[in-house]
Amino acid sequence: MWSYTLRRVLLTVPTLLIVVTVCYLLLHATPGGPFDGERKVSAEVLANLQAKYHLGEPLWKQYLLYLNSLLHGDLGASFRYADWSVNDLVLRALPVSLTIGGVSMLLAIVLGVVLGIFAALYRNSPADYLLMIIGNAGSAFPSFVIGPVLILVFAILLKWLPAGGWNGFHVRYMVLPVALLTIINVATVGRVTRGSLIEVLNTNYIRTAYAKGLSRWTVVLRHALRPTMIPVVSVIGPLAIGSITAAVVTESVFSLPGIGKLIVNGAANRDYTLVLGLVVLVTVVAVLLNLLVDLAYAWLDPKIRY
Repeated sequence: MWSYTLRRVLLTVPTLLIVVTVCYLLLHATPGGPFDGERKVSAEVLANLQAKYHLGEPLWKQYLLYLNSLLHGDLGASFRYADWSVNDLVLRALPVSLTIGGVSMLLAIVLGVVLGIFAALYRNSPADYLLMIIGNAGSAFPSFVIGPVLILVFAILLKWLPAGGWNGFHVRYMVLPVALLTIINVATVGRVTRGSLIEVLNTNYIRTAYAKGLSRWTVVLRHALRPTMIPVVSVIGPLAIGSITAAVVTESVFSLPGIGKLIVNGAANRDYTLVLGLVVLVTVVAVLLNLLVDLAYAWLDPKIRY
């Protein structure tokens, strides 16, 4: 188990290197530069800016300089945000995205598992049909459709909640963004839990547990829940990574100062160091989540331990 964990951790190094290299080359291959949009910049000023950020150096030398800074934990200076480093920008935006994404994922897992269990135990009942309707709606409608609908209903018509903005982690400003990501994720978790539990309940050892006289909830919680969670765990990793990409839409719809907004601004402004820093951050989170999912597999089912 420990050797497998160590191998997976070591594999993150070439993964990060490949992702950074590809993203670096793609950004520099796009037309334009970070200072092309500046108004009336003289050739002398432009040359000084390029010298400051090493943009006049050959591409391979720029790449090696960036890797050297990255190894020292320095994501570089932002090209477009004066007097701000990428580290500072990430530290300001990361708590917002982690709070919204973390709370929504926790709610989606808890609600999805509970609804999936009830739907599996009461198949073809109104509760089962309701879960399927919610699941299909949450999967069919994208976030950029559900988000404006939530704003229209709860902010404009009912006037219960603010339509957007961020007031220092105030709960009222977090409700709609968290609700949006929860609706999207709970649909998948609920449907996977339902299908997995139905399959587990039809196995022989579950029939044996019922034959011993155990109650339904004892069988489910003590014998069926653990193997049921294996497919659920398999989708939690992609859902969590999907929440990061969905943050681009969510934070744009609700005007949140998070990582998603930084990604949009960095790409639009050709801010190479900012985009690369965010790519490194997202890649590290994705690799870490996949590692945790694989470790959870081994904990849930000893037969698949490495």
